[in-house]
Amino acid sequence: MINLFHEVSEHCSRITTEQYSTSFSSSIRLLHKDMRQPIFNIYGFVRFADEIVDSFHEYPKEALLKEFKAAAYRAIDDKISINPILHSFQLTFHKYGIDKQLVAAFFNSMEMDLNKNNYDKLGYDEYIYGSAEVVGLMCLSVFCEGNISNYENLKPFARSLGAAFQKVNFLRDLKADFEGLSRVYFPGCDFKNFTEADKRNIESDIQNDFNHAYQGILQLPIKARFGVYVAYKYYLSLFNKIKKLAPQNIMEERIRIPDYGKIYILAKAGIRSTLNIF
Repeated sequence: MINLFHEVSEHCSRITTEQYSTSFSSSIRLLHKDMRQPIFNIYGFVRFADEIVDSFHEYPKEALLKEFKAAAYRAIDDKISINPILHSFQLTFHKYGIDKQLVAAFFNSMEMDLNKNNYDKLGYDEYIYGSAEVVGLMCLSVFCEGNISNYENLKPFARSLGAAFQKVNFLRDLKADFEGLSRVYFPGCDFKNFTEADKRNIESDIQNDFNHAYQGILQLPIKARFGVYVAYKYYLSLFNKIKKLAPQNIMEERIRIPDYGKIYILAKAGIRSTLNIF
């Protein structure tokens, strides 16, 4: 009957992904079927931790994150948890040999979100690594399916892709982060006076991440390549839309890609995949 518990737990992670991110869950479905559930399991884990620090404002967030962190490590050590999200994550953690240090770095960034509202360059890089790059590395463990040589070769590119996604999220969510959570992630920026030069500097950094990440996508195992490419194209389209806006407009609205735009990205990516011209 333990297999039924595994199945129910993983079902919870899939539902969590689908409810919180239709775009990401759609990209996961484009992966080979063997890889979909493990990525759902990773997403459910990181989403719950992120939700604690970003949404549980009327509750003891620090205590809840501490409890979640301790429960996560117990799940990893015991190879079981009555928390279905943590149970499904530990299944993936052990099956694909995810490095425990990645989990530690992730929780470090979540803890930074509890009390830290402004970042210098060093703190910014540390936060990006733990909140986004390590998630890319966890997913890469799944994509490489135990091939250590492939994993080591693709690590820098996975980190760049995770960083690009996170930084685009920061730009997209400037208003909510600054006004709602009093957070300023980008170092050296005064969002009460966000200038065109500030915006260009940030965009240049993000573009470099995207350019580097693309080289790694071309080298991904075939079972993972198309799904990751579509996610890359979605975020790149979102980024290109943001680049067209004036700095003050970014502070006034949250930029989205409409459903018809997502369909276009998927269709175009499908054609390129068929013609093998990524």
